[in-house]
Amino acid sequence: MARIRACVFDAYGTLYDVHSAVRRLAAEIGPAAEPLSRDWRARQLEYSWVRSLMGRHVDFWTVTGEALDTAMALHGLEDNDLRRRLLDAYRRLSAYPEVTGVLRQLKSKGLAVGVLSNGSPEMLADAASSAGLDHWIDMTWSVEAVGVYKPDARVYQLACDGLRLAPEEISFQSSNRWDAAGAANFGFHVVWVNRAGLPDEYRFAGPVQAVTDLSYLANVIDPPVWRPAEA
Repeated sequence: MARIRACVFDAYGTLYDVHSAVRRLAAEIGPAAEPLSRDWRARQLEYSWVRSLMGRHVDFWTVTGEALDTAMALHGLEDNDLRRRLLDAYRRLSAYPEVTGVLRQLKSKGLAVGVLSNGSPEMLADAASSAGLDHWIDMTWSVEAVGVYKPDARVYQLACDGLRLAPEEISFQSSNRWDAAGAANFGFHVVWVNRAGLPDEYRFAGPVQAVTDLSYLANVIDPPVWRPAEA
């Protein structure tokens, strides 16, 4: 980590718990809550990849709604009011417990802290505000700037361009192994936040550092390592 000058984070599943939306309404949904949440997330990612391959891009909010429609249909849930409330909850996802402290420590050490996400700008602004993270995030890049989803290399290039840094000077953190693979293939130093204890995969794409949560970062980078580039 000696050459790292900035830390960039994936948003959904890394900073924000994507299952917290359904969890808020779990008592009402009943036994279908956990599988509904799991299928919603799976379809959300699947649709982003398929749309990228087809060149049929729409923003992540649209994809999130499409995925929820399929997940609800799979579990026999036909309730427009529930759909509305689930989508509203998705814009106010909970941050994982260690996130605020880690971002605060990184900022205190002089690092740039950025978010690079599939989310639309509006989704990311709402999530950061509701979770109280906006104060600790310097820069946010959405795939909407390039019109294609991760793991396309054009997405990762947004961080390099925004920070004016080479890939090897950026530590990229993601809980999604496929995203970590895309970032490693691009040339970032990559930290895979393996919260679920999953087996490793995509090793062909490049090395990653596997950790169980983001607390790892607070102890491995010494200040000062980053200063804003001259305009």
